[in-house]
Amino acid sequence: MTAGERVVVVGAGVAGLTTAVVLAEAGTSVHVIAEQVPGVTSLAAGAMWGPYLVEPKDKVDHWGQRSLKVFRELAEDPSTGVRLTSGIEASRTAEAPPDWATTLPGFRPCEPTELPAGFSVGYRFTAPLIDMPTYLDYLLRRLDAAGGTVERRRLASLADAGPAPVIVNCTGLGAQELVPDHALRPIRGQHVVVTNPGLTEFFSEDTGLSPDLLCFYPHGDTVVLGGTAIDGESDLGPDDKAAAGILARCAEVEPRLAEARVLEHRIGARPTRDTVRVEAERAEDGTLILHNYGHGGAGVTLSWGCADEAQRLVGER
Repeated sequence: MTAGERVVVVGAGVAGLTTAVVLAEAGTSVHVIAEQVPGVTSLAAGAMWGPYLVEPKDKVDHWGQRSLKVFRELAEDPSTGVRLTSGIEASRTAEAPPDWATTLPGFRPCEPTELPAGFSVGYRFTAPLIDMPTYLDYLLRRLDAAGGTVERRRLASLADAGPAPVIVNCTGLGAQELVPDHALRPIRGQHVVVTNPGLTEFFSEDTGLSPDLLCFYPHGDTVVLGGTAIDGESDLGPDDKAAAGILARCAEVEPRLAEARVLEHRIGARPTRDTVRVEAERAEDGTLILHNYGHGGAGVTLSWGCADEAQRLVGER
């Protein structure tokens, strides 16, 4: 790239903002274009680090470990919204723990007395917990400090983001039409945010492929309750029935949540495909299009690793 040229990052969710930060802090001139700043799906995330139900495993493990290292560093600064939090992941069936959990600090099997009624096995560990509105604001501040710029604009095509020698496609579900990529599909997720009745630890159930999730993540004065995973559904309107189910499932495990006051509903559509796409291709006009999307429900977990991969691909150009 020559002096004065800039990289355009399309999308301002956690993938787009993290990629923009990594590029800008490496000395690249970066301009972000997005219709929503920050992206609504990233705002709706819970969010706890954990590379769950995402492929390809070898790359996901590498990207996830890179992100884990960064989140541990960020947790030293409360203003980032990242905290190292202890808690339990449990199952109602005799399931083995996920590989990624066994490497985390404090990992150990739960004693039967630690588990809620109806659960047969569980594991305790400490993982990064990310308060997404605070964290995304932090990324925007960090991007600004590195000289990056942000423009709110809806694009009809990736070409509309140019002219630029490099366009980084972090559009999430928008890649369905902008690429187009018909292997991408939405998985609707809904969370309920309530006042915190005194919780300091997270809880998550391994529900497998069920559309009904059960988790709660404390973030200071609030708790994010989850959740849903409706495959093929992209509607972002609140679902009162789903919200009532989330509240009931969480209160069954933690009765103090039954009296918590509902503050808001957060809904997003996880951009899901069989494999995460982080790769480069040339457009007909010679523009390098760098794709970084399809992270499903692991966008936060993979964000720093995929951003480093994007920077490497830009550097190879």
